[in-house]
Parts: sequence; structure tokens; C-alpha cells
Amino acid sequence: MGKPTGFLDYARVTSDETSPKQRIKNFNEFHTPLSLEAQRTQAARCMDCGVPFCQSGMMIKGMASGCPLNNLIPEWNDLLYNGNMEQAYHRLRKTNCFPEFTSRVCPSPCEAACTCNLNGLPVSNKENERSIIEYAYAHGLAAPNPPKVRTGKKIAIIGSGPSGLAAADQLNGRGHSVTVFERSDRIGGLLMYGIPNMKIEKKIIDRKVEVMKEEGVEFITNANVGATAKQVEGTDMQAIKVEDLLKEYDRVILACGASNPRDIKAPGREGEGIYFAVDFLKATTKSLLDSNFKDQKFISTKDKKVLVIGGGDTGNDCVGTSIRLGASAVTQLEMMPKPPVERADDNQWPEWPKILKTDYGQEEAIAVFGQDPRIYQTTVKEFVRDKNGKLTKAKCVMLDWKKDEATGRMNMSEVPGSEYEIECDMVLIAAGFLGSQEYVTKAFKVELDGRTNVKTEPGQYATSVDRVFVTGDMHRGQSLVVWAIREGREVAKAVDISLMGYTNLQ
Repeated sequence: MGKPTGFLDYARVTSDETSPKQRIKNFNEFHTPLSLEAQRTQAARCMDCGVPFCQSGMMIKGMASGCPLNNLIPEWNDLLYNGNMEQAYHRLRKTNCFPEFTSRVCPSPCEAACTCNLNGLPVSNKENERSIIEYAYAHGLAAPNPPKVRTGKKIAIIGSGPSGLAAADQLNGRGHSVTVFERSDRIGGLLMYGIPNMKIEKKIIDRKVEVMKEEGVEFITNANVGATAKQVEGTDMQAIKVEDLLKEYDRVILACGASNPRDIKAPGREGEGIYFAVDFLKATTKSLLDSNFKDQKFISTKDKKVLVIGGGDTGNDCVGTSIRLGASAVTQLEMMPKPPVERADDNQWPEWPKILKTDYGQEEAIAVFGQDPRIYQTTVKEFVRDKNGKLTKAKCVMLDWKKDEATGRMNMSEVPGSEYEIECDMVLIAAGFLGSQEYVTKAFKVELDGRTNVKTEPGQYATSVDRVFVTGDMHRGQSLVVWAIREGREVAKAVDISLMGYTNLQ
């Protein structure tokens, strides 16, 4: 796999990044890929390790180790190294519907599980993947390939995020007729509006959607399935009745995501200037795409002191977006303790490394404001408003985490006397999501689990309602794009078996 001594002969080299102070001037992707020859050298570093943990997708201590899609990473690294680009593309596409997405937004559990980590730096699988898929587009390998035979079966997919798109891609390739309903005005779900343009430029999504259209997938936007006419009144959306879908289509797949943002229930929450991260990010991207911000239909952070509540990827996206929109200060709160710089003794390879990660948004905050925006083990107790109801500051408190010896769980408590205040005139709540939206699940009358995800039998995708299936975050809860694609592929198999009695989908 690759060059047998490649990991000894070549150092890890990754794409160049535009400097933080330069890249914050726009919303463009800021990585400059290596040349194909340089990327082939990087593929040579893939050692013949015997047991390729990179593609295992195992769960260890509740975290993924290796690729959840079981991508054939050593195989396409070897093909890339040897310059067999067409075969590399086909091996990549065998397990991954959208390498153009994952090669940009995936946190790379494959690299975390790479055997090279034992004595150095991992193989640059993510960038190798990107070089293969971009070569494929540039040389006509990723052109539309419609199915030659149609089965006559019709499938409706509700939601066009990565899970819904993956299911559509697989089922259409099988020969079924697939229609995807999306309530927004653009296809892509949170890929389109939840992930900022600088992480994945939206033309990348549009490019793949156009291929899928030419292959026969039908997309209907501004279609709010399960909503009433009153709920869509005054919007561009049309209400789609569930009973009409169940009459017209042989199967329905719910891929609506975990769309309920987790709130911060503190006094003063109703103050002016407090927003959910998902609303902030969606408005930003939509205004950017619609008019390059000329329509002013976005939540401006210009000259604002912004407080981001949440330390995950979405919180980081809020930091980077706020800076690009002109924030005068950005602070990011994280409830959990600061991770160690290196692996702890109880966090050994090939587990996911629970170490400090400074992402692009934090890098930009450090460059612009001179310090890391993150404050750990902290939460908000109260939002303070002026007499007009506008946010002026947040009262915060430090947290202490202790392990309960009886249950093994970590419990959180406030540190007495640790209260302090942070001046802010805008708060972005990036505290995650709670589950599926009630109006959709009620309309379909599907059973829910204790976390408001749509309930199925373990490892299955059929809901409690006949002919209705579920996939993605709506099924497993908030997760990664790569897991959403895995779910979409798996639900496609389940639907195919229910229609045909067997499946040849992989």
C-alpha cells in the first residue's frame, strides 16, 4: 500500500493555508491543494501496516476510530501513488457517495487511527481523497451516469442534507425513481446553510446536485412536508401533505435532521441580541449567496462584542463568521475542561485523540485579537439587559467536574464565588441540537425515543409507520457529515430490500 518505505522516506506535507488576517477578508475556501505529483508522494506514505485501522470505523469507548464509511483507504492511496487515477476514483466512490464533501468538512477519524501515529504523523488521507475526486471532475470521470433500467418504484426523501442525498444517490443508481423534498430554497440541508462557505464553497454542493439531476433525481425546494398552510403563510414555502406523499410514493424516507437547537435557559434570555447559531449561520450564507450581503438580510456582528456559547465545530464556525462580519471582540465559552495538548495515558491510539484542537476560527481570533477566544469550564447564569431590553453583558460562573465513583459519570457543579461578567452585545448559542422537529414527526405519526429521535429497532431504519423509513441525525441524533452519509447508504439498502426482496447496494 503506497511505497513500503514511504512513511520513512517522506515527511507529511499538507496544503498551504491563506494566513488568518488575509482569509478573514472573504468567505472563500482558504486551502491551496498540493500539486498532483506532490499528493502522490503523500500517498506513498501509506504503509503496508497489515491491519488498516484507518478504514475500520470501530467504536471504542463511545467514539469512532477509523472511517465510519469503511473507505478503502489503503487501496486508493496505493492507486493514487501509482498514478492510476481512474481506478482510484472508482475505489473511492465504492464506499463514499460524496468525497467532495468529506474531503473538506470531515474531522478525519481515519487519520486519527492511522498506524503512522505510533511513531510520527499520519498519512494525509483527507487531502489525498480531495485530489482524487477533484481529478475525477476535471477529467470527466465524475460525469453523470444514469441507470439504464428503471424499476417503476417511487421514493420520496424528506430533507436534502448529506444523509438524504446519499440515500437518493444510492436508490436512484439502483433504478428507483427518487424525489427529494427540501423546505429551504437551496439543496444541501446543513451542508448548504449550516456549514460556512469558507469550509465548503457552495458551488461544490451545486456541482454534485447537478450531476444527480442529470442522473434522474428530482429535487423540489421550498417544500415544507408536514406543515400546515398557516405555518407557511407569508413564506415562499408550500405545505406538502403527508397523506399525499404516502399515496403517491411506494416508500418515504425521513431525513430532516436534528433541527431543534438546544437553548440556554437563563434569566434575560429574551433580551435583544441573542440568537441561535444555526439561524446566524444560515442567514449569513443565504445573504452571501443571494446578494454578496447587499440585501442586508443577515445578522451583522459589525462592531459587536460577540459571545459564543459552545465549544464545538458550530461554535468555532460562529467565531470565524463573526470575525469576517466585523466583530470588535469574540469570546467563546466551553463547559468542559481544557483538553490536554498530548494524549492522556487512558486515551491511547487508535482511540480518537481527546486533545486540544485549535481550529480555523480560533486561529483567526488569536491573529486578530491577540488571544485564544476560549474560556473553559464556564457557563452563563444570566443575560443582563439595559432598560430597552438590549443585551449588555452576561453573568458567568466557573464549573467543577467530578467523577461519580458509583456511576462512573462526570458530574458538573458551580464553583462558589466564581461568578464574573463578560461585556457583550450579541450572543450566539451553539450548544448543539436536541432532536427532530415535532411538527414533522407528528404529521407522520412516527414513534420517538427518549431523545426525540425517530425510533427504530436497533440497527434498523424502518419506523413504526408502514413504508416510512428514517435516516441521519433524525435517526441517530446530531452527528458528523460522514456518519450522515453512512446512514443514507444504509437506509437505501433497507428500502431497496423492502421493495425488491434483496439488494445489491453496498
